[in-house]
Amino acid sequence: MDTTQRTDQQRSADRRRRELLEAADRVVLRDGPQASMNAIAAEAGITKPILYRHFGDKGGLYAALAMRHTDALLDSLRAALDAPADRRERVESTLDTYLAAIEARPQVYRFLMHPSEGGQGGDHGFDVGKHSAPLLRRMGEELAQVIEERVDLGPGSQQLARVWGHGIVGMMHAAGDWWLGERPCSRAELVRSLADLLWGRLAAAGDRAGGPGF
Repeated sequence: MDTTQRTDQQRSADRRRRELLEAADRVVLRDGPQASMNAIAAEAGITKPILYRHFGDKGGLYAALAMRHTDALLDSLRAALDAPADRRERVESTLDTYLAAIEARPQVYRFLMHPSEGGQGGDHGFDVGKHSAPLLRRMGEELAQVIEERVDLGPGSQQLARVWGHGIVGMMHAAGDWWLGERPCSRAELVRSLADLLWGRLAAAGDRAGGPGF
């Protein structure tokens, strides 16, 4: 098989994978945590064994969907962090970007973060707990890198940046999960309250010399 054939086959496989993920997204938007492999296969117009062939198992499909949505969310968060605004505005914009994302697609959020109470048609739910923690850890490491690059935290800055990154992601996740379920206040009110909680130490820290600034 020559290089051109291999390239064409890879492009075809990549395209088919994207189509299957888009079908899975449609089911998740409709069913949330109750989304099943049976329903996703039916939406894609294929049998479940073919779906397994592309993703290995339910965990493989979940991981692919989680990567797809996490990549999009991280791109949005980076854009908020890079916006031409003062530090307080960027902190609030970053918090609001996260909350707006889970508010806009609550079924996707629940699929990614909450276990199913049981699948449909004999198909048990996705093992969300096995996969959601790595997703949050990835977000924590990404934010830690941003903090370390931009904020002067003094001695031990790398470790402190990781503490802050994972702590902020944990706060956003816990507060956002509670807010999405109960809606005790407006999104703007929650953003201001969380920014107030973070602001004291962030306001006091200087920008890292030679960094992009924060």
